[in-house]
Amino acid sequence: MLISSRSLDEYCGFFGLTRAGLRALPGPVLDCPGGAAALVAEARALGCRVLAADPAYAEPGAELLARAEAARQTMARAMPAAPARYLSPRHLPYEKYLRSWDRARRLFAADRAAHPGDYVAAALPALPFADASFALTLSSYLLFAYPERFSQDDQLAALLELVRVTAPGGEVLVHPLHDAASRPSPRLPRLREALGRHGVRSELRTVRAPGDGRRRYVLALTRHHRYRAVPWTNS
Repeated sequence: MLISSRSLDEYCGFFGLTRAGLRALPGPVLDCPGGAAALVAEARALGCRVLAADPAYAEPGAELLARAEAARQTMARAMPAAPARYLSPRHLPYEKYLRSWDRARRLFAADRAAHPGDYVAAALPALPFADASFALTLSSYLLFAYPERFSQDDQLAALLELVRVTAPGGEVLVHPLHDAASRPSPRLPRLREALGRHGVRSELRTVRAPGDGRRRYVLALTRHHRYRAVPWTNS
């Protein structure tokens, strides 16, 4: 599983967010999994608090950064090998994009050293946060990107846990909804039906990618008035 090093700009592009919108949020943001991203650091500069959760934060810092650097090299090989999956180099040259990962990784390392409490070692579907802790929850490149690691029940439990820690009126945003070969998840319709039975509204939202304007799809989850928190149990 790649430990990515994405920037605030990349997060905004994935989820259709803006800096102004982040500044206006009434509470903190959760990034799960956070990887070696710069979101926490860059959002702090905006006056927005973000907490990152990732099981990788239990690893020694040097080991985690080595995995993030290895992910950078994987991306460097993948982009020219499968150009249809990535923004065209005429819109964003590969090396420029990879340099943004290098910068994000450096920001992550410095910020985690300075603010270790904002990086929590935790894994879905059991997060160590109280109900309704976050105004916005983001989850990228996990549940649908690695379908071989998560059964449909695992995915549902994880999505319900993300909703649990998100406040009424807030949103859970999940991206991408396809695997590494860009195949859309066949489980999504059944998962949305199951979420509805738990009192969770789901919406497929279209976001236009910066640069070439390609469509991306985001799963947006909100609480319905029938919602009741479902704590995860290992039974």
